[in-house]
Amino acid sequence: MPTSPNPTRASPPAQGPALAQASSHEGRARGAPAPRIRGTTSIIAHLGDPIAPVKAPMIYNPWFAQHGVDAVVVPMGVTAADYARVLPAVFSFTNICGALITMPHKVTTVAMLAEASLAVRIAGSCNAVIRRADGALAGDLFDGAGFTRAARGKGVTIAGRRALVVGTGGVGRAIAAALAAEGIGALRLHDLDAASAAELAARIRTHYPHIAIECGAPDPAGMDIVVNATPVGMRPGDPLPLDATRIAAGTFVGEVVMAAAKTPLLAAAEARGCTIQPGTDMLFEQIPLYLAYFGLPSATAAELRAVAQLDT
Repeated sequence: MPTSPNPTRASPPAQGPALAQASSHEGRARGAPAPRIRGTTSIIAHLGDPIAPVKAPMIYNPWFAQHGVDAVVVPMGVTAADYARVLPAVFSFTNICGALITMPHKVTTVAMLAEASLAVRIAGSCNAVIRRADGALAGDLFDGAGFTRAARGKGVTIAGRRALVVGTGGVGRAIAAALAAEGIGALRLHDLDAASAAELAARIRTHYPHIAIECGAPDPAGMDIVVNATPVGMRPGDPLPLDATRIAAGTFVGEVVMAAAKTPLLAAAEARGCTIQPGTDMLFEQIPLYLAYFGLPSATAAELRAVAQLDT
């Protein structure tokens, strides 16, 4: 699989419909209108299974409508058995400007790309796909960059610091890759599947040999940045993913769990004097990166939050 000449992102889409835009002032004056779909509308396919839990349409579509952007996110439920046929078929439509990829397709998408960003190659996972001018597919990964953007927005310094990432599944891999790209000094990875953590560590070493990286226990002592990249915390009564009593005051503690604004881990960390980051911060901060990748007008996380129509 050829790799991108620019290691941080793939080439921008070179074809697709023109994006008719009304004035953003007019959009604000109308409030939050419903999306208006017409023959000129650019479509972003959102592919996953199950598709019902996805939140992207309730964030992107109100913002598109508010700002008069002629685009819409359409959720499309696709099983793993059908995915290899469906993804190329989706990009045969002339009004597709990109695809959002969610579980369980992030890993299998990588083998279908002609061009992959460095984040994709390290994580072995992809959550954004575009069609190049030659018709081939290119992909990038923005979960991790959304996490680090949100952290930097809180004044967190990443370069040269020590970080613990608990969980090396898809989102944990993306965050670890983003921390490496931001110049993290030392990185410890933990996963119940030790082979998964070791594989990720090896990939990071290949591209960032200067980082002191290890696989070990989920001990937050001595860490500047602590990340829970596991599903632990989604359900009431879940145990903490690590021993919060060993987190020092001043540590930055981030979550990927979005089921609650403040998970038990974040509550415990905050009580110890830590800066905390809920999972939704990562979600909103990665959307501007998707918009740029798809060739759409830019938005800030604050603008997206202001019009989002999330159920929770």
